[in-house]
Amino acid sequence: MKIDAPKIPEDLKARRFTDIFFLEDPEFEMCMVTDSEFVDEVLDRMRLYKTVIRNCNFTNTDFSRIDLTDVCFENCDLSNANLSNASMNRVEFLNCKLLGSNLTDSYIGNAIFRESILNMGLFGNSKLEKVIFDNTELESADLFDCKLKKVEFLSCNLNGVNFDETSLKGIDISTSYFDFLTVSMKNLKGCIVSSSQAIQFASLLGLKIK
Repeated sequence: MKIDAPKIPEDLKARRFTDIFFLEDPEFEMCMVTDSEFVDEVLDRMRLYKTVIRNCNFTNTDFSRIDLTDVCFENCDLSNANLSNASMNRVEFLNCKLLGSNLTDSYIGNAIFRESILNMGLFGNSKLEKVIFDNTELESADLFDCKLKKVEFLSCNLNGVNFDETSLKGIDISTSYFDFLTVSMKNLKGCIVSSSQAIQFASLLGLKIK
């Protein structure tokens, strides 16, 4: 699936993330932020546009209602960060850690999570449109009552993921792996699975395969 990549110019202004406290509005545009520590902070309604964030630590930080457009996160730690009610468009998370991060009630479009850790991540009540999870850990993540449109899971760990009240119609999980999932048979209808996964789901239904 082709998604729209972030539109980021080459000429970016170097910033430290703490510079945000000295700006009139909590907004970075056309910036390169590297090697910043921004832990246990609270920053409501922050806006990032056409920006690269590299090698930064944002653990336990409250970024609720953050607005991200044309942004690339590389080698960042956002574990236990609050990204709820976020708006994300043309965003990349590359080799990032989002362990237990909260992305509930958000819109995520034209986004890619590649070689990242989202174990126990919370996506409940979010809309994901044109999103790729590539070689990413999603163990015990919660995707309760999500709207998934053109979402791909490529070689991901989906063990223990909660898809309750989330339709997987047209969603391809065939290259990913899991021991168990939480999903209803109604919402599993139309999901694209491998032959071995079909056997797994049959066993969950109590069917005996000869």
